[in-house]
Amino acid sequence: MTSTLATFLSLAVDGIAYGMMLFLISVGLTITLGVMRVVNLTHSAFAMIGGYIALWFIQRAGVHFFLAVPLAVLATMAIGALLERTLYRWVYGTHGLGQLLMTIGLTFIITAIVKNLAGTQLQSLPLPPSLQGNFSVGPLTLSVYRAFLIGASAVVAFALWLGIERTAFGARLRAAVDNQRMARCVGINVPAVFSATFAIGCGLAAVGGALGSPMLPLEPYYGLKYLVIVMIVVAVGGLGSLRGSLYAALLLGLIDTLGRYYLPALGAFVIYLAVLAILLVRPRGLVAN
Repeated sequence: MTSTLATFLSLAVDGIAYGMMLFLISVGLTITLGVMRVVNLTHSAFAMIGGYIALWFIQRAGVHFFLAVPLAVLATMAIGALLERTLYRWVYGTHGLGQLLMTIGLTFIITAIVKNLAGTQLQSLPLPPSLQGNFSVGPLTLSVYRAFLIGASAVVAFALWLGIERTAFGARLRAAVDNQRMARCVGINVPAVFSATFAIGCGLAAVGGALGSPMLPLEPYYGLKYLVIVMIVVAVGGLGSLRGSLYAALLLGLIDTLGRYYLPALGAFVIYLAVLAILLVRPRGLVAN
């Protein structure tokens, strides 16, 4: 294998890892925006909350990385469920502009709180020794952490698809979104289904924020800084399409990684040109739902 091909394959693996991390962060928004019809611009702030809680468990409580992440996910789900019951329930019936203003305002509030509690410096979760270093596959040298990120994201994607498409809860959620009145008539507790779904979306964001912190460091402005890329993944994938979000995240991760290496003059602008081209060809996203 030539060095040029080995470099390309290494970059491709990095792009896939980056794309899977984008999928983890954005898939929760796919559910709340595309499935529940809620414009939740606070979504990436929940990723930041999950990351900071995991960091607190590791640094202050001495909890191991592999226990700190699920604890942070549960804590973020609890926060999301509390906010859903106290704030979000009032905006379900409002128009999109009302949802947008409320959620972006909540993002500013969370940003200010995190800035005062955690400071302004960039931080990331310290990886355990088992996720550090590299391993070789033939002539390729791959990062253990990025391989773990790809595997964990694939497991989450499969579990999510299974939960929505093949379980009674997923059927209740689809029924509640399609026709709430009819769903209530057949005995579905629509508010409880929405609360559980919203909390799961927040938990997924927390997984992405915690596991992806070595690539997207934690900071108080995380929720605003990465909101654009999360929205891009959902828009390119197609509203409400889990499969589309996965395809879009992988495609954009590869384009961004390869573009920064092979076209350094354009840098981060390559991904936006790609998004423009994709939406011109498929304005409803890669997988229209």
